[in-house]
Amino acid sequence: MRNQEKSDVLTIVERLRAAGCVFAEEEADLLVAAATDDGHLADLVARRAAGEPLEHVVGWAEFCGLRVEVGAGAFVPRRRSEFLAEEAVALARPGAVVLDLCCGVGALGAAVASQVPGGVELHAADIDPAALAFARRNVAPYGGAVWEGDLYGALPAELRGRVDVLVVNAPYVPTEEIGLMPSEARDHEPLVSLDGGADGLDVHRRVAADAVRWLAPGGRLLIETSARQAPLTASALTSGGLAVRAVASEERYATVVIGTAPAAG
Repeated sequence: MRNQEKSDVLTIVERLRAAGCVFAEEEADLLVAAATDDGHLADLVARRAAGEPLEHVVGWAEFCGLRVEVGAGAFVPRRRSEFLAEEAVALARPGAVVLDLCCGVGALGAAVASQVPGGVELHAADIDPAALAFARRNVAPYGGAVWEGDLYGALPAELRGRVDVLVVNAPYVPTEEIGLMPSEARDHEPLVSLDGGADGLDVHRRVAADAVRWLAPGGRLLIETSARQAPLTASALTSGGLAVRAVASEERYATVVIGTAPAAG
């Protein structure tokens, strides 16, 4: 790298540090790599320094080894949700029907489809058309179908009773706690992707209530929650007629509740 280029990168790092970016050096490298010219780089740095999520600025997020497309107005996949994807992969046989509900940009579905030997029949659904624009591109390499609408209302009738693995990262932040979230999420991600209602579990209850109708016999619903909320999420799945267990990853600070539909007959 030429001395001038090194100086430019150091200037970017200093600006990012001044803006409060903890990993300024790594972010500077990503911004430089994403820029098409000096003017574009200046714009990217200005956006990041102003508080826009890095993933929105560079146009992608790393998730389960994939480079997932994201952008302005879309929920950024969290690294802790990789645990949810890993649990789903462990339960998905080759050719399984996998549904990523509340899919956002489709990161979970793409991750599962990319890791199941032999592939899966992938479907993804969300109510947010902006997120689905990214989801279509992210699931396309796996032949995924994308559906727009409110939860199961988005789905074609022929999926009913066929879903082997239903993976869900629905919003679970209580409404009154939205203001405590980092500004990157609070100011740049859609409220519909964050706000889970009074106790954070409104969407969990709605997902659980109708899951049995869409799951295949013995099919599994996996839903991300918090350690504090896990008992209530589990109760919702039990009320929906599922046999329930919870798993957790201390390393990722992640909790997943898994419900199994009754076997045929």
